[in-house]
Amino acid sequence: MADRLYTSSEADEILSALRFETKLDKVVLARIAFSLSLAEVGADVPVSVKFDGSEMKRPTFIGDDETFIRTLISHVYQNSEISEETFYSNKSIIKNHIDHGCRWLLDLFVECGRDSEHLLSKLADRVVFSGRKEAKGRGLTLFVGKSMLKKNDLFMELNNTARHANSHLAIMGKPGVGKTQFLLKLLTDIRIQSNFQTHFIYFDYKGDVVDNERFIEAAKVQPYQLLHEGTSLPVNPFILPSYDEQTINVSAREKSESFASINSRLGVVQKGALTEAIRAAYAKRKDASAPYPDFQDVLEMATLMYEEDNKKDDSLMEVLKDLADFDLFWKHGDENPPISRLTNRTLLIDLHIMPVLKELVAYLVIERIYKEMASLPDSPVEEGHRTIRTILVIDEAHNYLSQKNIFLQRIIREGRSKGIVVFFASQSPNDYQQKFFNFQELLEFVFVFQCDGVSAKSIQDILGCGQKTAKELQAEVARLEPWQVISRSDVKTEEFAKFTAEAFYKNYS
Repeated sequence: MADRLYTSSEADEILSALRFETKLDKVVLARIAFSLSLAEVGADVPVSVKFDGSEMKRPTFIGDDETFIRTLISHVYQNSEISEETFYSNKSIIKNHIDHGCRWLLDLFVECGRDSEHLLSKLADRVVFSGRKEAKGRGLTLFVGKSMLKKNDLFMELNNTARHANSHLAIMGKPGVGKTQFLLKLLTDIRIQSNFQTHFIYFDYKGDVVDNERFIEAAKVQPYQLLHEGTSLPVNPFILPSYDEQTINVSAREKSESFASINSRLGVVQKGALTEAIRAAYAKRKDASAPYPDFQDVLEMATLMYEEDNKKDDSLMEVLKDLADFDLFWKHGDENPPISRLTNRTLLIDLHIMPVLKELVAYLVIERIYKEMASLPDSPVEEGHRTIRTILVIDEAHNYLSQKNIFLQRIIREGRSKGIVVFFASQSPNDYQQKFFNFQELLEFVFVFQCDGVSAKSIQDILGCGQKTAKELQAEVARLEPWQVISRSDVKTEEFAKFTAEAFYKNYS
């Protein structure tokens, strides 16, 4: 029985460097590297053929956990007969994963700006929020209500890829008809059915959800009430996957376009100034342990530029001052590091008391979600059900759909394969008729409560029914009672379904 192995010199150098930075023993770091590699690549780990590093004795690495480690390896490799040489030697599974995992650790360390505190926080974040294996293809079958005439139970198969092109959803209706209670019920069902592995980020424009303590508890939500007792989002919109010049330049231009799409007063000159200020802010932080700026940095750079050019403050400076003064986002000097990943968190972002910048805050968070989404592997599909990782929930969406948010559009178009879904709540089907983007054709699930002033064409487009049916439903929609809903029908011979919606408070009292 082999009682030792030798790491590669590259792995040994990484372990030594991280030992100095983190103050953790090399064996602890080696076990972390082994675990990371086993979780990330499993049996596909590359074979390590270098043995020019340090010795690692079996009792030191294994300790009292041999049965546990053997069980993990047997499960991942689907082999209950792991030989001694295969288990622990210079040709072993453990040796391969230590050497490969060290490179993962180094990449994480660099991603964290070579900040050891941030690295440890990121590792803890992976354990707490990503440690559980994704429930591949877990079916999300949600009870939505009872049919009006037959009183049959109606269900929605949210992630059934055989029946539905995507999982995007819209709920629409005037205030007081039950749409928010219906939305909260669906979200809580999803959280519970997924064993809290499907997350959501909820933009609350009215402020009537953040005070719903039962929902916060049942769905296990972390609320953030912006401008309330100094609360800020632990999110930094300037974190990038890398900090080379090209990536920074592209990101700076994107931020400028984002600001201009929300604030019509920002013209070409202001966009150019903002781009330069963001670039200068990155340059200021270039050699810092956290190589990304915050809004205070951007404001400082913009102020210097304006002073040098003898320019008076304008609409751009007004926006930057609001973003910096209101402390809406994470800033350098905050006690805790910024969230490393948004797509594995369940957050409620309460925007209702903000006098300005509601749409811009949402825009920047959505941009961050899209950037994370683009780096994710495709979500697992098993037996026709795709795992939904996270849901972007936009309440009072009629205030937002007219904004030309390219990142929201990309999430709607590209999110299906990544398990990223969008839920809207708005006041009318008319809200989804935007000339620059066809939201309605990409909404697989629609629920229409009582609405006023709805056009027949909107009903036809949103429900996919015939012109004659749409004209008949135009009057019907205006006469619906609270909790009554018209939606697309799962029955091919029927153009629509009419039912009484379920409420959160009835199911989770």
